[in-house]
Amino acid sequence: MPRMRGEFVDVGDARLYYYAAGTRGSGEPLVFVHGFPTSSHLWHSVVPLMPAGHRVVVLDLLGYGRSDRPSPSADLSIRGHADRLLRLLDLLGINYATMIGHDLGGGVVTELALRAPARVSRLCLVDTVAFDGWPGREVRLARATMPLTRHLPGSWIGSILRADLLRGYSSTELGVHSVDQFIRPFCEPDGVEALVAHLAAMDARETVAHEVRLKDVVVPTAIVWGADDPFLPVDLGRRLHEAIPGSTFDVVAAGRHFLPEESPERVSDVVHSLLTR
Repeated sequence: MPRMRGEFVDVGDARLYYYAAGTRGSGEPLVFVHGFPTSSHLWHSVVPLMPAGHRVVVLDLLGYGRSDRPSPSADLSIRGHADRLLRLLDLLGINYATMIGHDLGGGVVTELALRAPARVSRLCLVDTVAFDGWPGREVRLARATMPLTRHLPGSWIGSILRADLLRGYSSTELGVHSVDQFIRPFCEPDGVEALVAHLAAMDARETVAHEVRLKDVVVPTAIVWGADDPFLPVDLGRRLHEAIPGSTFDVVAAGRHFLPEESPERVSDVVHSLLTR
């Protein structure tokens, strides 16, 4: 794969950071969208395994990674993130792409497939938010204590996030470096406010509203899930598979939530297979 390059792009209400390989005129683009509370780094072991000849775009959603911190008026809903993703695609000259989403990012690319189906040629959902199965218990608890969270030192926030996120890996050693990268922005003074804003924006009504429309997803769709995901149980993946016509469903034995890091080869295989459909 060509060398990846990163840059910021102004999508109207903020700057998003993305990195990419390939150019216009390369093969059909592959767009990777991370979830909460991660970043583009989530895909670092998957992207090098992608087939040659494809333009690859990996972004940081607003408020994550190197993208701007959200303004008080920023729309951090699934729909809001999808709006910014559409603007990014327009600015990059991408008319349609295979969309690969994890966690919250899966909700974002599903929203895109339902709202702008001509822009999505294929869909890959990896341990994604769906139905009424999120936010999970940990996030609901964090939301309930948001007034307190605002006043906690960043180091405390980091410790809480680190301990919780590491449950999403089958091995602490595997996850610790990435988790520290994911949580670093939220340990800074303005990062705590950003975290609170993200928590406040999480609303299962968005994915519940998707449920009755999933039958309208007409593009080839692949779903892959960790059998032991502690945050988004594998039954959510089965329900998605049953709801999306013609979708495939792969379960990774002993896999947990962060499959792109735990099982990048398996995720890559699913994407490779999807690209043949």
